[in-house]
Amino acid sequence: MKLADSPYRPPQFIIGAHGTYSALEGDCAPSYLEVPLAPLGAYTLLGLPMDQLNGRTVDLADLLGADGRRLAEQLREAPAWRHRFPLLDEFLLRRLERGPRPSAQVGWTWRRLVSTGGLVPIRRIAAEVGWSHRHFIAKFKQQVGLRPKTAARLVRLDGVWRRLDQRMPPDWADIARNAGYADQAHLIRDFRQFTGTTPAELARSLPARPDTDRRDEVNSSQDRVAVPA
Repeated sequence: MKLADSPYRPPQFIIGAHGTYSALEGDCAPSYLEVPLAPLGAYTLLGLPMDQLNGRTVDLADLLGADGRRLAEQLREAPAWRHRFPLLDEFLLRRLERGPRPSAQVGWTWRRLVSTGGLVPIRRIAAEVGWSHRHFIAKFKQQVGLRPKTAARLVRLDGVWRRLDQRMPPDWADIARNAGYADQAHLIRDFRQFTGTTPAELARSLPARPDTDRRDEVNSSQDRVAVPA
């Protein structure tokens, strides 16, 4: 949500989930408000099949109509940040109250992926849910925006972020093993797909911060590089 406009992208926009990294072209607006949405929360807040937004950047006004346009105007007109946050909270709470709820099966699947670090086989989860493999994938994509296997790989890569510490260079072989990768080559493959770089290249770009737990800085791989945020 741009508070001071720029020539790139709509004045207010949503970026859908994507199965690879993407780089936004052009400079960011000098002042903006950004809200990362959890997968199942996005489905409820936006109120539409999430696979329709996959890999797309969509004007919020086109997506939510007058409500989206009005929110953007109110946030821009607000005199200070302490006035903007209550406006945004009220808007999100209203959407949460009346938006569609993810199915119990998809909600359970997401929690299962997160709790297992993305390591449980997708066919096993589909069997546990009691759906056919095809139906399982279709419903998950509709409500999360990604295929289950892609979501699992992102969850697993998120586990890599949480294992980084202040050792430079990191022991990538050890990190890959602890995060559940078959070997370091598989970790590098996922890094290239989801960040556009390699673990070593990314590590060189991260300054050592001995007094800070870096694990608190990144909630998902897409937070840092794909949204980016």
